[in-house]
Amino acid sequence: MDRLPQEVALEILSRLPLLSLVQSKSVCRAWRTFIQDQLLVNKHFKHMVENDPSFILQIMGHCIQKQLYFGDLSSDPNDENVMMIAKKLTIPALLSFHLVSSCNGLLLLSATHPSFDLCIYNPFTRDYVELPKRSHHAGVLGFGFDPTTKKYKVVEVSYKRATHLYFHRRVVRFGMRPASQTAAYSVEVHILTVSSNTWRNLGSFPFRFVLQKSQVLVNGKLHWRATTNLIMSFDLATEQFKEVPRPDFIGSNRRIHELVVLRGCLSAVSFDDDNEELEIWVMKEYDVKESWVKQFSIGDYVPKILQPNYQCHSSNDPRFHSRKKWIQVLCLLKSGGLLLQYRNKALVVYDPHCRTFQDVQVPCEEIPRCLRTVVHVASLNWIGT
Repeated sequence: MDRLPQEVALEILSRLPLLSLVQSKSVCRAWRTFIQDQLLVNKHFKHMVENDPSFILQIMGHCIQKQLYFGDLSSDPNDENVMMIAKKLTIPALLSFHLVSSCNGLLLLSATHPSFDLCIYNPFTRDYVELPKRSHHAGVLGFGFDPTTKKYKVVEVSYKRATHLYFHRRVVRFGMRPASQTAAYSVEVHILTVSSNTWRNLGSFPFRFVLQKSQVLVNGKLHWRATTNLIMSFDLATEQFKEVPRPDFIGSNRRIHELVVLRGCLSAVSFDDDNEELEIWVMKEYDVKESWVKQFSIGDYVPKILQPNYQCHSSNDPRFHSRKKWIQVLCLLKSGGLLLQYRNKALVVYDPHCRTFQDVQVPCEEIPRCLRTVVHVASLNWIGT
């Protein structure tokens, strides 16, 4: 490798599987230094982003929360089945933990540990950092990268009782309209720059957020859905909240079910009880209301493993009816298909052109049928890089 021009070596190594690169770090000190070089880390990550995303799977359950799996979708050329190839990951020595989110190949874990309750972990390099303990109440968490300072930040929106006068005074910081005088609680925002040892209190906020299943990070901004059906963004650079324009369907009998990122675009999933189809609206140009378009409509489907004894039943049977709120939209694949998760159990690929559904096979007996699935782009990234 020493005889190759650096740009040629970078191009070759950046296209290798991540596990091969991690193993190559053990060859010698020179290889370890080269593989940790930021140019290679960035170039390899760029190639990974261009591919279909991978996934981190966490088993749900009180007795088995201490395990993570890395999942990749793979099509079987023989029978055209879609399979999730899952590999067990090594994890830090934690009593128990909850997988919160993923950003640039790093995982935020909410842990049970005597000295800390949050940590950031790269499951492939096995590096992890313990974050300072929080003195405030637990709440909605977000994790992202600030491109201006090149720092990672953790944001927590927590709830506490407060008098109206205190709440009104602190809310002015964000330049938002205050809550009504009948508000019995305040929403406090805390932020931690990962290189720092101190959580900072940014004051109170006039909206309560809905707990979301997946992180929504677009354009260096975290996004949440407020209980008032607003879409709120938090800019990691300016550390300010802002209301994001909503799709036109808001105000009718439709509401936003969840927010999701589809190929880098902020998207909103919506349904109403009178319409059998679940709709996905995509904001083609960020922060431009007119750019919202209804891009996908998904009809009813009941995955096999949600049907008793794996037998096919009519979707008209109310016992097997898959309610739309059970559906989580995970990502948009390069094929144009949507990967969906039903009731934290079944993974399904939906083809919007043919309007067909295909169950994803998970041929790993160790994995039960109750999972938390987070979209993840594996990388060599670390906090110091």
